[in-house]
Amino acid sequence: MGKMEMITNTSPRKGVNNVQPTPPPLPAKAPEYGRKGIFMSKRSAVTRYSSASSTARDLWDSLFDGGYRADVTIKTDDGGIIYAHANVLGMASPVLRGMLKRAKGFGKKRSISIHGVHQDAVRVFIRFLYSSRYKYEEMKEFVVQLLVLSHAYAVSSLKRVCEQQLEHGLLNLENVVDIFQLSLLCNAPRLTLISHRMILSNFKAVSATEGWKSMRNSHPGLEKELLESVIEEENNQKEKIRKSKERKIYLELFEAMEALVHICRDGCRTIGPHDKDFNQNQTPCKYRACKGLELLVRHFAGCKLRVPGGCIHCKRMWQLLELHSRLCADSTSCRVPLCSNFKEKVKKQSKKDEIKWKILVKKILRTKRIGGSVSFIASSTSMSS
Repeated sequence: MGKMEMITNTSPRKGVNNVQPTPPPLPAKAPEYGRKGIFMSKRSAVTRYSSASSTARDLWDSLFDGGYRADVTIKTDDGGIIYAHANVLGMASPVLRGMLKRAKGFGKKRSISIHGVHQDAVRVFIRFLYSSRYKYEEMKEFVVQLLVLSHAYAVSSLKRVCEQQLEHGLLNLENVVDIFQLSLLCNAPRLTLISHRMILSNFKAVSATEGWKSMRNSHPGLEKELLESVIEEENNQKEKIRKSKERKIYLELFEAMEALVHICRDGCRTIGPHDKDFNQNQTPCKYRACKGLELLVRHFAGCKLRVPGGCIHCKRMWQLLELHSRLCADSTSCRVPLCSNFKEKVKKQSKKDEIKWKILVKKILRTKRIGGSVSFIASSTSMSS
């Protein structure tokens, strides 16, 4: 890319008439055809297309760099001037087209101004209008200014490029506040969302940057909204943690119910039905809750304070047995102790206690997302009654 040409009292045409455009390369090798006149491979066709596209872009770059028959001068800050072609600018940007219609100049040459951004950023912007090309180093340096220019002059293709580059690496903690404000002004909702998420995720570091301090002075209302969203995000995270812990408890209760049925029906390790002998070669148990529940059952069988409330471990066992009875589909054939007794007890329970148990059962089933596939799970009709 040529350097910015500084024009003072010299003629804008000086040094331009002698510039000759770079001749295009020789045509590519003719494509190979098969018997029926089709390409031998799709890959070769794509390669030839890419080569032609690159050649065309090279020509557009040469046209811009050489300024061949340029009829527009673009004035930038610090007295810089860029030569361009009215047809190219008018086709690429409706805003520039309108500016050119109103522009005044000598003869057919017209002059417009683009101020407020670095002159090199203007050159990168104009080059993009010609060939849709840019260098990564230039994009990295001027991405904020290019985003403003692309929005101000309605160049949607460059605006998308700026948004993508910011999303995939150029957005950082130092510029995120500025980008967030620009995304609001430039109507870039995806960029607004991405920058907002970065601010929330790194609030402590972002709030110490110069961009945040500047926003606090210029847009205190926006700072207030961001602070409110940070508080809301913290509350949402706390709620997620609470629900996650709650789901874990319900899942553990369901696994305990499975292990209880397994112990009483099949026998496991040293505990099992009285009519089955313990198998010394038994494979390791697949129920994670089985070992802990075994210890609880063994304690419950030998505890002298088995009455509810007398022993904390026994109280927990009573609760598990009652929970099982509310999940059990058929207490007549169930081998879990006291299953039918608890079902009779349910009929005499207060309405308040009954509602609490029903809510607990529904949450357990909802967490596991099952619907009667396990033998001890009650049917939907019995649950809703």
